Amino acid sequence: MAISSAGIGSGLDVNSIVSQMVALEKRPLTQLQTQAATIQTRLSAYSQMKSLMSTLSDAAAKLTRDGSWNGMSVTSSNSAAVSATVSGIASATSFGISVQQMARAQSVASAPVVKDAPVGAGTLTIQLGTWLHTTPPASFTPGTDSPLEVTVDANDSLTTIAAKINDSNGGVTATVMRDATGERLLVRSAKTGEASGFRIQVAEDGGSPGLAALTFDPQNAPGVGMAANSTQFSYAQNTLAKINGIDISSTDNTFADTIPGLKLTVSQVSTEEVKMTVGTDAVAMKKNIQDFVTAYNAVNDLLSASTKYDAETKTAGVLQGDNTAVGLQGALRTLTMGSAGAGAGVFQRLADVGISMERGGKLAVDSTKLDASLKDPVALKALFATPAASTGGGGGIAVQFKSFTSQLLALDGLMNNKADALNSAVKRNVSEQDKVNDRAAVVEKRLRAQYTALDAKMGSLSALNNYISAQVSQWNKGNG
Repeated sequence: MAISSAGIGSGLDVNSIVSQMVALEKRPLTQLQTQAATIQTRLSAYSQMKSLMSTLSDAAAKLTRDGSWNGMSVTSSNSAAVSATVSGIASATSFGISVQQMARAQSVASAPVVKDAPVGAGTLTIQLGTWLHTTPPASFTPGTDSPLEVTVDANDSLTTIAAKINDSNGGVTATVMRDATGERLLVRSAKTGEASGFRIQVAEDGGSPGLAALTFDPQNAPGVGMAANSTQFSYAQNTLAKINGIDISSTDNTFADTIPGLKLTVSQVSTEEVKMTVGTDAVAMKKNIQDFVTAYNAVNDLLSASTKYDAETKTAGVLQGDNTAVGLQGALRTLTMGSAGAGAGVFQRLADVGISMERGGKLAVDSTKLDASLKDPVALKALFATPAASTGGGGGIAVQFKSFTSQLLALDGLMNNKADALNSAVKRNVSEQDKVNDRAAVVEKRLRAQYTALDAKMGSLSALNNYISAQVSQWNKGNG
């Protein structure tokens, strides 16, 4: 009969013995698992370092570009009246601008009619164009667009007429306003500017009159329809302004091409001339430099925390003793202390413009000194962006940093090589753990086979012993 449970035949605690023997066989796993955790931590540190190094590389690259040093900004002595943005290549200059009138759209309002009542049948012809209205009588010059024709049925209310006008997309919009006197049709040109004026001519259906009340044609029908009440309409007009006394005009409230590289926006009529000043964009330059310092400090902080040893807590950083990390930190610090070379000009080192190294390797910015340096943007650009070929060294500070970080981040660069090495270490560690587990499984299988055989043998001997004991007992009884 087969033994169904280990230890029954021998009386030994086989499961406990086997478990302990397997545990001894697996003891190397503890060290391997600790090593695996360390490798993963280092891999994570290098991954974070690569990301921060990429940010530093981008910040350095920005300081090497002409666009980062040629930027211009514009200021206004009255930004509530006139503001401006740099839209292209602008030159340093200053000028005065005054605004005499603001652009507007044409708007007209009809006389009141009964709410929801039919107005009359016929055809509305709406033509866009320009009104000359400063010297009565007003005259209209049609625009190049074809006139819009709106057919009005006998039962159409003002609401229906407004909807038909809007559906036609003819350069005007219509709405209905209700007040105590009834409903009024409000028509407005979709754009501002004197060329966005319009006239409304009416061909009435003799069988259903009344539509003529919506006429707006002061040139041909000055006393008819909406033109009859001058308080209920306003003509379209351009923005009128003067730059240094010279007249300028715009169909809206912007002047996009009047001053090359600038877009002027007027917001209100100005009683006094507004002074506009265009100069070097020192704010943007300072931000780019500060971004570079911030990116460098982020890399330095990570390297310092990863490579240090805390004597108080007796704990080491994840990269403490890592020659690659220590060497990288030293190389970066050397770059910050280096010179931009003979071609750089007035400023040779970062310290010359107020950027110095503090204890621990971080860079600090003396804002006052940097602001003073920004007054000489040509020299400041030379410090950072002088090409390597034009100096005796490696070029401007940013050029050197860009070259160094690009090599680190290249496909075959240090960052990827280090990550590949750590990933290989992870694979080797996993393989070693698998080997230990495989050996432990073999040992467990062998032990269980041996103890099963022992159980069977001991069970056989026990049965034989019982048989002999029974026979002896029978003999003794017979002899008695």
